[in-house]
This record gives sequence, structure tokens and C-alpha cells, in this order.
Amino acid sequence: PLARSGFLPNINGRVSGTTTSSDGRGSSRASAGIQLDQNLFNGFRTVNSIRQAEAGVRATRAGLANTELSIMRAGAIAYINVLRDRQLVGLQRSNLSFLTEQVRAASARFEVGEGTRTDIATARAQEAAARASISSAEANLRISEAQYRQVIGVAPGNLQPVKVPSHLVPRSLADARSIALARHPAIKAQQYAADSEKFGVKIAEGALLPSLDLTGALTATTTDTAQGSFNDASVTATLTIPLYAGGRNYANVRQAKQRLSAERIGVDQTRDQIRLNVEEAWAQLEAARAGVSANRAQLEAGRLALEGVIEERNVGQRTTLDVLSSQRTVNDATIGLAQARANQSAAAFAVAAATGRLTARSLGLGVKYYDDRAHYEQVKDKWFGLRTPSGQ
Repeated sequence: PLARSGFLPNINGRVSGTTTSSDGRGSSRASAGIQLDQNLFNGFRTVNSIRQAEAGVRATRAGLANTELSIMRAGAIAYINVLRDRQLVGLQRSNLSFLTEQVRAASARFEVGEGTRTDIATARAQEAAARASISSAEANLRISEAQYRQVIGVAPGNLQPVKVPSHLVPRSLADARSIALARHPAIKAQQYAADSEKFGVKIAEGALLPSLDLTGALTATTTDTAQGSFNDASVTATLTIPLYAGGRNYANVRQAKQRLSAERIGVDQTRDQIRLNVEEAWAQLEAARAGVSANRAQLEAGRLALEGVIEERNVGQRTTLDVLSSQRTVNDATIGLAQARANQSAAAFAVAAATGRLTARSLGLGVKYYDDRAHYEQVKDKWFGLRTPSGQ
């Protein structure tokens, strides 16, 4: 509406009154009138202003979509972190239960002469370390829950396991890179910003062209003299040809061209940044996948080894220290697997965000989707009125 106002007239009403006194005689004069000013041509500045405003609308829509990607990713990460830390607290508690049982078993064997005080001390040291690990895990969980509340807006309840929709993650890095460069809203926002500056150059150039304005006026005048009252009507067309304005118009054109160059460079920079984001997220995803496989294999082997060491300890071929060492390996692998799975899910969502796919619609969320065109359609042709579409 601001840009389109250049096509519409300016209408003003005027009322004036004058009282004069000369040689003791006074007279009064009152007039009321209306004047209409209409621009007929202004070097295409209004046309280009409308195009610039429309480019700005498209840029902010793309910026909104980019904000949605960031928020959706932050929400996914907050959700994954709470799940991960809850699992880690449970694992640490299970480890503590195992170590407490080892302390009891070591004490029992010592009482019957099958163990040593060293076995008991070692088991108790591991138990104490496990309690400290639980405290640390619980502190991390509280932090994750606080971050969840900040991003999501409510405290985390009974969260279901994460399942990344397969259609959000491309099959290869090349596909991910291609999709991101073609559809990521950050790139589109920068491209529309460059379009806006392109029209800005044309607007600045329009100041060097002639302008044509039409003025119509109707005035009614009343006096207390013999003239009585009378009406005046006039229509005036004015052609203005800019000759020189102290170099300001030329400087504005040069400045607009420099801004356009900067925005075009910004398009290339944004493309490079999006490409980098995709490659980093993909590398993290591959590393997480490898971490899941490695920790799963380590966990399976560690569990078998722990079972064997416990059996051998029971027949006197192994010591409590051997059992605790094997349990530490199993616990580390279990924690590593939980973290690797969380990293894999987080990296998958990062890839989806980097390619521009992580949106409420692509996830099929049961929510009311924001219509970014509704407000535009409501106000684009408004000629008057003070209320916003929301009623303010």
C-alpha cells in the first residue's frame, strides 16, 4: 500500500479567514476549498517501488521459512537431548545396581576366605564413581529439560522414541547438496533481497527523468464587501524536468548500484554457506552411523566377555577387578551406543534442515499452518482505514 499510494491522488481541504483594518474601516474574507494533486508520471518510480515492495514481501516470506527450519531443528534437538539424557540416567543407575551387587559379592567372598580387602575396596571405589556419574547425568538431564521448555514452551512429558521420517534425508550427499541449492529458503531470501535492490537502482534512476503532475482546485470565497461571494476553479498541469540537483541524484544511483552488487555477492555467500552446512551435517550423520555400528558391536562383545569373566571369577580363575573392568567396558559401550543413536537422529534432522525440508508440513504435523499470504491479500489493496487485519 505504501508503494501503490504513488498512483493515488492527494486530496486536501483548506479553510482560511482574513480580517483587515484600514483607516478605521475593517473587512473580512473567508474561503474554503479543496485541492487534488495527482502525479501522472514520475520516471516509473512508483511502478518500480511496487515491484521493490513485492520483492521485499517474497524475501520476508523466505526468511520466515528459514526461521521455521531453525526452530524445527532446535525443537528436534531439544527433544532428542531429553530422551538421550533420560536414557543415560537409567543406564547409570543400572550400572550402580550392578556395582552395588559386586560390593556385596566381594564382601561375601572375603568372609569365606575367597577374596581380599583389595577386591572390596576396588568395588566400593567403582560404586562411588557410579554415584558421581549418576549425579552428573541427572544434572545434564535437568539442563536438557530446561532447554526443552525454552524451545517447546512446555515441560517434557512422556516422550516417544525418535523416528526420523525417511523422506526427509536424501540418499546421498550429492542429492542433499542439489536439493539444498535448489530450494533452501535462505538462498531464496537473499535472491529476493537482490531483486529488491535491483528495483532500487531503477527508482534512483527515475529521479533523473521528468515528472508530470496535475493539480485541481476549487475554492469558495465570501467577503463582507460589495464583492459578496464567488467561486474559483482551476486545473494546472506541471511538467518538471530535473536539470541538476547538486549531484545528489547521481550519487543515489551509484549508491543503489553498490547495494545491488553487495546483495548479489550475498547470494553467492549464502549458497556457499548452505553447501557447507549440508556437507557438515552429512559428515556428522555418517560419523554417527559409524558410531552406532561400532558401539553396538562393542556392546555385544563386551556383554559376552562380562558373562565369561563372571563365570571364571566364580570358579576362582578371575578376580573382582577383572569383573569390574569388563563391566566398565560394557557400561561405556552402552552409553556410547545411546549417545551415537542420539547423534544419528540429531544429524539426520540437521541434514533435513540444511536441505530445507524440515518444516511442519513435511513432517505432517497435526497443527494449524500459518498462511503467509493471508495478511498480504488483506492489505495489498487498502486505500484507507486504520485497523490492521488483527483488529488493532
